[in-house]
Amino acid sequence: MKRILILIFPVSIMFFSCGGGNPPQNADTSGQVKMFKLMTLDPGHFHAALVQKSMYSQLSGDVYVFAPEGSDLQQHLDRIRSYNSRTDSPTSWNEIVYTGNDYFEKMLAEKPGNVVVLSGNNRKKADYIVRSVDAGLNVLADKPMIINAVDFPRLEEAFNTASRKGVLLYDIMTERYEITTILQKALSQNEEIFGRLQSGSIEEPGVEKVSVHHFAKFVSGKSLVRPAWFFDTEQQGEGIVDVTTHLVDLIQWECFPDSLLSKRDIEIGTAKRWETKLTKDQFREVTGLVDYPEFLRKDIRNGDLAVFSNGEFEYRIKGVWAKVSVEWKFKAPDGGGDTHYSIMRGSECNLVIRQTADEKFRPELYVEKVKGSDIVEFTMKLKKALASLPYDSLTVEKVSSDIIRIGIPEKYRVSHEDHFAQVTAKFLKYLNEGKLPEWEVQEMITKYYTTTSALKKAMEK
Repeated sequence: MKRILILIFPVSIMFFSCGGGNPPQNADTSGQVKMFKLMTLDPGHFHAALVQKSMYSQLSGDVYVFAPEGSDLQQHLDRIRSYNSRTDSPTSWNEIVYTGNDYFEKMLAEKPGNVVVLSGNNRKKADYIVRSVDAGLNVLADKPMIINAVDFPRLEEAFNTASRKGVLLYDIMTERYEITTILQKALSQNEEIFGRLQSGSIEEPGVEKVSVHHFAKFVSGKSLVRPAWFFDTEQQGEGIVDVTTHLVDLIQWECFPDSLLSKRDIEIGTAKRWETKLTKDQFREVTGLVDYPEFLRKDIRNGDLAVFSNGEFEYRIKGVWAKVSVEWKFKAPDGGGDTHYSIMRGSECNLVIRQTADEKFRPELYVEKVKGSDIVEFTMKLKKALASLPYDSLTVEKVSSDIIRIGIPEKYRVSHEDHFAQVTAKFLKYLNEGKLPEWEVQEMITKYYTTTSALKKAMEK
C-alpha cells in the first residue's frame, strides 16, 4: 500500500507533491549560483543523515525521501530530527517522505528534486545509480558504489551516461579532508623534503594504508544501531571492497594528483580476505535483535556470526607498489575509535600517519628516517616547507634522532562526521560549475576497478 508520511519536527507541514519539480539537468544560469534540491533514496546507513548535519546555501531545506517503511528509515528521520532540534546551530530540514512499495519508480517519475543521495544497502546501489543517472538525475553516493566485479561495467557505463546527459555522479570520499592526510600529500609533493615516491616492492610497498574499524560505535553522540543486513556481505559488501575504497582513493589522490588514471595503470599482486566473528550477544548489542535473521544463517559458525569484513591486497599503480588493508573488530578500546595508518616512502624521508594509544587515538603526522641530510638542517627545511602551506601555526617536534612530529593546531582538527559537510560543499561547487574535473571521473572508475578486481583475486583462493 502506498503511504504518505509527514515529518513534523520542528518544521512546517509539507505534503508530497506530484509532477513537475526541478529540471534534472544542470541548467546554465549565466554564472549565477544554482539551487538544488535533495532526494534521499532508501537511506539505510547513517552516512545519509550526516550529509544533512549542516545546512547549505545552495540546497533547499525541503528534502524528499523515497524509501520502504522500516527501522532504517525511522533511524534516518530520527537523526535529521536530532539535528533540527539541537541547541547549537540547529538545522531546519523539512523531510517529505514517500513510503509506497514503488518508492524508486515514484522518485524517477516525479523528480521533485535533482540530486539523489545514496547511502544504504550496497547490493541495490548499482541499480539505483544506473537508473537515476539514466533519468537525468545527479547522484551523490556513499562508498562503495559497487561491491563486485560483475557490476563494474554498469558503473563505467553510468559515468558515460552522466557525461552525455550533463549530470554528475560522485562518491563521498571524506578522508581527503583529514588534516594529517592533507599535509602528508602536500609534503610528498615537495621534492626537497620528500624526494621522490619510491616504487617499492610487494614486500615493502612505496605506499601503505591500513584502517581498523569497529562494529560498535557512537554516531552524533548516540550508540549506533546497525541494520542486520550490514553483516551480510552479499548486501553490504566484503571489507576488501568497502572501507578499502577510501584507502585506494587516498593512494590515487596523494600519489598521482590530477592524473588521468585508468584501468591499464593497475596490476593486482596478491589479495586475501578473512572473517571477524561476533557472538550472538555482540550481534544483539549492535542491532537490537535477539536472533539472527534467516539471510545470515549461511554465515553462522558454532553459534557465532562470521563476517568477511577483513581484506588486504598489494597492487601496482603506475609502477608503484601499494598495499591496503582493512580490519573490523567488535569494539574499540576505551578512549579509542576507528584508526588509520599510512606510510609514503620517499627517497629523502618517510611520511607516516599513526593513530595508536601513543597518539591518544588521534591521527598524527610524522617525518621519519630522514636520509642524506643533517637533522638540524632538514628541520629548518621542513619548517620552511610548512610555512609555505595555507595552514598557519604548524610546528615541528623532534621525537628521536630521525623522527619529527608535525604539530597541528586544534582549529584544523575536523571530525569525521563534519567531513561530510566538506564533501557535500565540494560536490555543490562541481554542480554549480556543471561538470566534474576529468581526473575525478577517471579516479573513480580506476578505484572501483581496483577494489573489485582485488576481491575477485581474493575469491579465487
